[in-house]
Amino acid sequence: MSGTTSTDPRITAAIEAGRIPKGISIAWLEESRDKPATGAIIFVTLLTGVFVLCRIASRAFVLRRTGPDDWLALLGLALLIVFVVLDIQSIDIGSGRHYDYIIYVLTPEEVNRSEIVDFAAHIVYTVALLICRVSGLTFYHRICSIHRGFRLAIQILMGVLVAGFLPQLFLIIFHCTPVTGLWPYTQTNNWQEGVEDYDCLPWGLVYSVNSAVSLFCDFLLFGIPLAMIRMLDLPRKRRLQLACILLPGILVTCISVARLVLVIEGQWNQDMSWTYNALLAVEVSEIGATLISLSIPGIKPMWDKYIRRRGHDSSSGGRSGHSTRGGTRATSITLHNLSLRPQHLNKLSSTSDCTFNDTKSRNRDDDGTASTEGIMVRVDFDMTTENGETHSQYRHSKALEAQVV
Repeated sequence: MSGTTSTDPRITAAIEAGRIPKGISIAWLEESRDKPATGAIIFVTLLTGVFVLCRIASRAFVLRRTGPDDWLALLGLALLIVFVVLDIQSIDIGSGRHYDYIIYVLTPEEVNRSEIVDFAAHIVYTVALLICRVSGLTFYHRICSIHRGFRLAIQILMGVLVAGFLPQLFLIIFHCTPVTGLWPYTQTNNWQEGVEDYDCLPWGLVYSVNSAVSLFCDFLLFGIPLAMIRMLDLPRKRRLQLACILLPGILVTCISVARLVLVIEGQWNQDMSWTYNALLAVEVSEIGATLISLSIPGIKPMWDKYIRRRGHDSSSGGRSGHSTRGGTRATSITLHNLSLRPQHLNKLSSTSDCTFNDTKSRNRDDDGTASTEGIMVRVDFDMTTENGETHSQYRHSKALEAQVV
């Protein structure tokens, strides 16, 4: 061992107790990524909180209606906060330091506590992801329940999510025989006390399987809006505008891939604990990005009313949002005016609360104004037209309102 003092009191205590073997430097033990990881985790959590709370405020106070998907998102945020608290505790214990730090510096009690905290944290993480995904499915069902194929696909996907959740949860709970919150380290000569009392699966194997299942579920979940957009008969530019609202969730799949890579690297790397802090930050980002991507459409009404449309009001004196007088026109077309591609018309449900008119006749909105033929989807995506044609608005929609510039 080189050096005899340390700024870390736990390292100093380990030196005084003679637990640090020769050849391990103090500088190596003092290396830490705790502060950057904690900062990133807190930042993502705060950002997610802002998005979700703005979504709830937008739906509750601007549209004055909320749905199950909104409250599930709020529950997902609460679970994220619990997960973050447990993550920060785990980081403070030293779970993300070099593996030598865990072996030689942490006391047996601290090692056991770090494993129990990690055990509890990943149960919360698994439940939080399920709640977020169910919120997303509920949101997609509200948008496209008119289409029998989509409605059936959402129901099947719900079953897939639950079927994937149960083995994920059981692998964590029953990772050892007998069942315990501990996850004894066995990579280095079974150094942890009490390791002989348990027969455990490698944590990397469990997390790799769970990560692969999670990635598969993300592909299925965020493939739904991609299929929705492909189904609609839209010009390329308007298709891109709608994609900007519905497809941010694709980024979540990239985060899921990153988590899988970190898990594999951590399990089969000699310094296995060094990637743990990064893994926690990625897991927080996975939950946060899921909630953010599903909250973006819900924030649009608030954005339109208090930010984007303020410019229209001040320049034109017209009614906020849909049309202006004496200034630049800002007319828009709602999603309920969008038409399906012809091959999908026979899949519309006659029992849905949405209707479709493929003739030149016109439908009436709840406020008495006429709308062009198309799908009267009860969702509030407003898409500004380029030619300035006037289209009616579905002012009393049952879902999110969003304005795409």
